[in-house]
Amino acid sequence: MRTSRSSLSSGSSSSPPARSSLRARLAALLTGASAVGALLAGATAAHAADAPLRDLADAKGKVIGTAVTGSKLTGTYGDIAGAEFNSLTPGNAMKWESVEPSRGTYNWAEADRIVEFAEAHGQQVRGHTLVWHSQNPGWLANGTWTADELSQVLDDHIATEVGRYKGRLAAWDVVNEPFNEDGTYRQSLFYNTLGQDYIAQALTAARAADPDAKLYINDYNVEGVNAKSTALYNLVKSLKERGVPIDGVGLQAHLILGQVPATLQQNIQRFADLGVDVAITELDIRMQLPATSAELTQQAEEYKAVVAACVAVSRCTGVTVWGFTDSDSWIPDVFDGYGAATPYDENYAPKPAYGGIVTALGGTTTTPPPTDACSATYSVTSQWNTGFTGQVRISCSGASLSSWKVNWTYGADQRITQSWNANCTQTGTQVSCSNASYNGSVPEGGSVTFGFNASWSGSNPVPAVTLA
Repeated sequence: MRTSRSSLSSGSSSSPPARSSLRARLAALLTGASAVGALLAGATAAHAADAPLRDLADAKGKVIGTAVTGSKLTGTYGDIAGAEFNSLTPGNAMKWESVEPSRGTYNWAEADRIVEFAEAHGQQVRGHTLVWHSQNPGWLANGTWTADELSQVLDDHIATEVGRYKGRLAAWDVVNEPFNEDGTYRQSLFYNTLGQDYIAQALTAARAADPDAKLYINDYNVEGVNAKSTALYNLVKSLKERGVPIDGVGLQAHLILGQVPATLQQNIQRFADLGVDVAITELDIRMQLPATSAELTQQAEEYKAVVAACVAVSRCTGVTVWGFTDSDSWIPDVFDGYGAATPYDENYAPKPAYGGIVTALGGTTTTPPPTDACSATYSVTSQWNTGFTGQVRISCSGASLSSWKVNWTYGADQRITQSWNANCTQTGTQVSCSNASYNGSVPEGGSVTFGFNASWSGSNPVPAVTLA
């Protein structure tokens, strides 16, 4: 993937928590999230399946994974990541700039946290990524290197990072995004200095550092049969013929609603026929905001189609979503006006897309009845020792609004200092926010959001919100 939000706790190496108690805790959390009306854009969301996604995937012999941020692996975020998925991918923590910010100086804290959490929850870890044109430290990206010098730097980095986690990771995205859209090689530091055999060198070094980890080449826009995926196919075929260690290809699958390639399963199968594994490594399906009920229903069908294509091919090892909640997605920061790309909404309630994954894995979900009403949902999006940022989403399903007003009562020493997309006043603990001149209309199946900054002291409980 090209970039990821840094917001995409450490676990321990003790035995995994009892699955029944963890599942019960998660069910309670999701029920609470749904109860406050956290249905993105008024769509009918899927309730959690009778069995978690990881159990459904295990029954199919597949991986269902998610990218995570190590520092967030607590609370609801950590509970869902641990209970629903059988594999974790560090969103940023294992990239070169993260682990070796200055030459020879390493920072493993975030990566270790994710690996330890996964081990405590009986999960695989997919290493991401060793060699890439992006997110490299300045000392590497801006250096002037001879071929011999860069070759040594490459070998040292791979030996150090892969060696640190030897025997603990299931797979590595060894080389990331080596191709341009037309199938030519990307003019990266590594290609320009070492030629195309930097790929074979990296794979060989990774095999030496951990003989048991599966080694992948990972790229985007290679999900269907096209010039770029054919270039990747030819590269993998050549590497295998030369005896270079290569175990699989990763199809990132950063998709746009309505653009899932019709040749996805065919493409997975042709790579499998080369004798390598295939993984969907970074799945999300973005849409223009605000999302509508119809779009979320379509997204569910497309999640189902992608996962089903993997299930249908025996050498497709599984699917990893690039962040499981919209509050932790990279999409809004990179694609202006787009979002709602993941299986859970911003309040950790499963969306219809979750149900699409469940169905593709052979499970069933239940759906709540439509509310035929509008609701308001309060959430804290970030918090620090003296303040926090919050937001309220007003969503309508089976109804519409021409204006709105939201009220709540703070239960602690919380005070709003700034607001946007709403006119907010606070008297004592009472807060009242009304629409701005431009966003009072909320259509059926639509939503609006406003935000605010506030101070807090002692505790920051979430208040009950009423829509007037």
